[in-house]
Amino acid sequence: DEIVKFDGRSIEAIFQDESESYFRRLEKQSLVEACSDENRVVSVGGGMVVDEKNLRFMESNGFIACLEARVKTIEKRLNKQRFGKGDSNVDVVRPMIETAGHVDRIKSLKSSRQFLYACANWTVHTDSLTVTEVSEEIIRAWFQYGSLDPTYVSREDGDLAAIVKTPLGTYPVWVGWGNIESVGDRILRSVSPGIAYLISDNGALKHARRVQSSLELSGISSHLFLVPQGESTKSLDMANRLYSWLADLKAERGHLILAVGGGVVGDLSGYVAATFLRGMQFGQIPTTLLAMVDAAVGGKTAVDLPEGKNLVGAFYQPRFVLADVETLKSLKSSDLTSGWSEVLKHGLILDDALLRTLEANRKKVLLLDRDMATKVIRKCVRIKAEVVSKDVFETKGIRVLLNYGHTIGHAIESVTNYSKISHGEAVSVGMMAAAEISRILDLLSVEDVDRQRKVLLDFGLPVSLNDVDAKSVIRATLADKKRKTV
Repeated sequence: DEIVKFDGRSIEAIFQDESESYFRRLEKQSLVEACSDENRVVSVGGGMVVDEKNLRFMESNGFIACLEARVKTIEKRLNKQRFGKGDSNVDVVRPMIETAGHVDRIKSLKSSRQFLYACANWTVHTDSLTVTEVSEEIIRAWFQYGSLDPTYVSREDGDLAAIVKTPLGTYPVWVGWGNIESVGDRILRSVSPGIAYLISDNGALKHARRVQSSLELSGISSHLFLVPQGESTKSLDMANRLYSWLADLKAERGHLILAVGGGVVGDLSGYVAATFLRGMQFGQIPTTLLAMVDAAVGGKTAVDLPEGKNLVGAFYQPRFVLADVETLKSLKSSDLTSGWSEVLKHGLILDDALLRTLEANRKKVLLLDRDMATKVIRKCVRIKAEVVSKDVFETKGIRVLLNYGHTIGHAIESVTNYSKISHGEAVSVGMMAAAEISRILDLLSVEDVDRQRKVLLDFGLPVSLNDVDAKSVIRATLADKKRKTV
């Protein structure tokens, strides 16, 4: 259907007027376009996998289910389609099978492609199944492939943005509008902790109270600890205070620590969850843009030292992440502006389509249009989830891409005592510095640098910083935890 829409001619006409190779080029273009957004079910023709690049592309973009059938079943179905007896009541032309019921041709094609069909993640033998039964088997297979219990992630969870798969666990990331009220029910059927320990700050207090209410309605008792706002809260001293709080309440490993707030709350809570009792269950409910698209996904937890940011920490994956985009409405415009740097970062490093969407829909995005903002945040979450799943511990040179702008950004924060500009603004300046370095090294064109500068400015972000000592920033980069001496 997409090929016909793109070319303007029927499949039969394309084969008659052009060639199979021309059709295959259109097929490849349509596949790439069909996979350009998340949460899609894409039906491809049986010949799509003949081109190995198509198969690799499909493998890297999702779960592949192969719908198998015997030759006689295929012949019967083709005859029904050919003579208008199928569900659509429309004649269907199959150019690769010249005559309906041509068994030898069916056998030949099936034989030549069978080894490629075996590359699918799951195979469903459809001969005696109804359409509904085939659909249910695909859904069951998808859950099993992702190592998720179907009771954990319901089929009705339309806000499932991504699934993070790591050796330390597989977990869902939900991104929706107004979904914070459902957190109690989701925790009850997924983690079932009995008791939850909420860690939040005054900036997210009203959201933490909503979470507590949802937990209580689901029969989960809870305790709340409010930490001061700001980067200075991410300290070993504050972690010790949280350890004492948990110890006094007789917290157990099976209980749940729940972070409700921004990146500071999430990093600190995750570090405490990773280390208290050698590890407690942990969940993230980010309420800032920065946390939603970056800090809450990926399992990085840490506290700061005077010598540098995030120097003490652990990789510790949450059991789930739930982001309610509507909570961003309560943020100050300056806080949102800081968050857009991380959103733009995802487009700049890995997804030009996302970057084009941000450039073309700037006003809608900045005004937190419900559909546009949710779509953009889901896309960012999906990008990060895919990167994290491929390089959990940042040892393969893949996840390091997510640090674009952060080495210099963190150095700026350190030398200015985290008081001159926000984290997102520091990352924005850091991205421009990294881009200029890349341009000097002939790794990036002038046009690309200018494009980045324009989109950052369009979203209200700084691209340079005065009144800061450059040599001090350079020295501070040497304390970066990702540094490598060569």
